[in-house]
Amino acid sequence: MGAVTYPNEGVARFVDLNFIPVQIEVSNKAMTEKYNVSWTPTILVLDADGKEHYRIVGFLQPDVFIATLEVGKGRFYLDQEQFAEAQALFEEVIDRCPVPEVVPEAVFFQGVAAYKRTHDPKPLRKAYDILTAKYPQSEWAKRAEPYKLIPA
Repeated sequence: MGAVTYPNEGVARFVDLNFIPVQIEVSNKAMTEKYNVSWTPTILVLDADGKEHYRIVGFLQPDVFIATLEVGKGRFYLDQEQFAEAQALFEEVIDRCPVPEVVPEAVFFQGVAAYKRTHDPKPLRKAYDILTAKYPQSEWAKRAEPYKLIPA
């Protein structure tokens, strides 16, 4: 990723505006063990206490990397119980994401964030309906399968 993704101006700008990037050498065994890193690149979204909220493993092209990090930021908000912020970020990814392979995860977690914010299960069912209609082969459609039991 150091040759293609990290030097990309859009990636650099997005990371600088949204994260505090720290690169750890794979030879740092204490850190690789602490964060269970067994493959490079591994990107972790951590909070200030070092708690992991999202993990990306493997090379990603710049546009996919940015969209995936946006989902990771949304997952951080979700874990922090900032449900409105998470929902808005997932909706943004869904509405403007040029990377279709990232959208199903955003749809799934947008439904989760909306449910957690309102305690109304209908957004979970809506996420299921969207996933099965538009992304039926995605792992996120499979994970949303139980939501088909929620009345539409």
